[in-house]
Amino acid sequence: MDEPSVLTPSPGSRIVTGAGEVILFGQPPEVLKGLLREGVRNFNTLVLSDIREKNGSLLNNLEFPFYFFLFVARGLAENRKINLVGDANTISQALRLLRFTLFGPTSGELKKWQTEPALKEEWLAISNFLAVKDKNGDVIPVENFFNIIAYDSDIAVAGGFTIHRQGEDDYLVSNAGGEIGVNLNHDQQIKPPYSVPIDHVTGGLAKFGLEVLGGASGFSTDEPCTGLALCHNGDYILIDSIPFLSQHLHARGIAHTQITAVFLTHLHDDHCSMFPLMEMPHRIEIITTREIYNMAMEKLSCGLGWSISVIEEHFNFYEVKPGETINYYGLSIEFHATVHSIPTIGATFSTVHRGQRRDVCIVGDNQNMKAVREMRDSGIARASTVDNLERLYKQKFHILIADGGAGDIHGDPFDALDSKSDRVVFVHVDKLPEALNTRFSLASSGKRYTLFEGNETIYNSQINHYLNQWLGQPLPNRWLRSFLTEHEIYRYNTGDVILMQDADKPAHVSLILTGYCEVVCNEADSFNSIATLQAGDVIGDMASMTEINTNSASVVARTPVTVCVFDKDNFYHFLRHSELLETLKLRWRLRPEIKSMPQYSQLASTVVDKISRIAKWRQISAGSSMKPEEASLYILSEGSGSASGVISRIGDVFGWRPLDNPRLVEFNAESDCSFIEIDAVAYQRLLQSTPQLNYQTHKQAAQSNLEQAPWLLSKVEVY
Repeated sequence: MDEPSVLTPSPGSRIVTGAGEVILFGQPPEVLKGLLREGVRNFNTLVLSDIREKNGSLLNNLEFPFYFFLFVARGLAENRKINLVGDANTISQALRLLRFTLFGPTSGELKKWQTEPALKEEWLAISNFLAVKDKNGDVIPVENFFNIIAYDSDIAVAGGFTIHRQGEDDYLVSNAGGEIGVNLNHDQQIKPPYSVPIDHVTGGLAKFGLEVLGGASGFSTDEPCTGLALCHNGDYILIDSIPFLSQHLHARGIAHTQITAVFLTHLHDDHCSMFPLMEMPHRIEIITTREIYNMAMEKLSCGLGWSISVIEEHFNFYEVKPGETINYYGLSIEFHATVHSIPTIGATFSTVHRGQRRDVCIVGDNQNMKAVREMRDSGIARASTVDNLERLYKQKFHILIADGGAGDIHGDPFDALDSKSDRVVFVHVDKLPEALNTRFSLASSGKRYTLFEGNETIYNSQINHYLNQWLGQPLPNRWLRSFLTEHEIYRYNTGDVILMQDADKPAHVSLILTGYCEVVCNEADSFNSIATLQAGDVIGDMASMTEINTNSASVVARTPVTVCVFDKDNFYHFLRHSELLETLKLRWRLRPEIKSMPQYSQLASTVVDKISRIAKWRQISAGSSMKPEEASLYILSEGSGSASGVISRIGDVFGWRPLDNPRLVEFNAESDCSFIEIDAVAYQRLLQSTPQLNYQTHKQAAQSNLEQAPWLLSKVEVY
């Protein structure tokens, strides 16, 4: 009997092998690519993670490992089942999630969501036609692909292996040949199982353009999945939310604050990994059909183990329908249905500038047209749907982005041979047929397609937007005009030093317009990262208000960065004239204190700044006491004391508490103490408008008191 051995296909997962059996512990995004890179060609058992999220990624992503088991490892052809190990509740949620991604919604769900009858029948017919069936032609329910193995006293037996769960994601795995330990907690950073090259030079803001975050399939080992970022008037609309979204945005120099919306085409894992959007500094608008939106909320709910009502607090929904055209802040978007295994849509985006029109058609995931026509002839797909797809492949667009992935549910590059488009670009494919290499191209991570270049107007609008946001109120018109007539735009490469520690203070204040910077400090030969800044943050704001003549830290561009610089003296006079000096000085003092609180340590600088706008100091001298009021939240930030005989710690909360009962016990100060005080109503508004704060608050509340977390899911129905 072989002694078990372990390898790491990607961070957040482990493979244990022995005696011909293979177990996959943890399924982080794109884990299949890591398995393929390691040469793993089969596995028998999937063990679900106890910890559902880490480092911005959900960890139980079964879809692509399941596809691999069925079709590549021949599990379906050989009539084998895969062992699924985990808690009973987690297993039920994983199966419900998988049911939506594999088979889509049921007839009852579409009826509940009031889907238009003809579209409902088409979606159900296509999904049924493409679903995996048994030898009798009946669709196989998702749970029938698995041997369900729930832990019994933290022990599960799968094949010849015994899995003993010793703690959260900490296992002792044994077979007749021996035993080995597996601990997923050693992986604190969940990263892509492939390299992500970072841009060095900023692409600039476009009036209308497209940036490629990734263009490959879920089976490509060296490229990210298909995702695009459409820039319109300097703001970005994502075309789907791909795995490791934050890493890919960072690589392109696109800050979270630059994202306004996501056009969601469908639910498959390589297009719909939406958890990073729950940690954005502002609510993202989800542009899609009600059916796809509801499925996406179900997917997040089951992936995270939270109720849908709480998940929905993190998003704004913009409902659209196939066949409809909307005007989205000057951008025309025409939506269409495609023929895919689950409900899927595409869209044509167009705008007019100085009398010239430019358009980009995103076909969306779509079956090859030969198969689509056969489905029409069989009465499965509607003639109107197929005729429209035929039109898209022939019409003249400035750019046609089409599905060339082939296989059972993807397109064929030869379908575009008659396209009149200026450029035809394929996604979902690693290599074009040789006959098409001189006609078409592939979407690859880092490519940019600019249809209308950006100009000074684009930057001026962003400056106005970010300054208003930073101030928390509209910028007076005359001061705005003064700034816009005197500002300059600077661009920095990745790694450039923007400000140098101990150098003379610059004569300007910088507003970040694109990308990310890091504030770093060298002290006694040690390197300390103080903060990460992004588009919308200001560099040197407080330097204009102090008498210090040198920079206390360096600021380094961590991505391509664009900044707007203003004269420091002019900026100072604006703040003094507007009577904002004292307000901003208070915010400046509060920001590092807020960031140092344990409950806020994971928040982006932008979110910390939002909290500082509604906070104030509360000082308590040694020997005195404070009776908290229910209308405010109080966080102990400095000093020592006790409440009801219990010693308080830095970060303890009194008064009103989010997602918990008020704590109104009297606090007795043993030394001079400082509290961060925030109005409860203002804090509740901030929670609702700031997804990252909302998510972190719910997460911390669940970790501290599971009984007080009614949003946590228990067992759910698969169908």
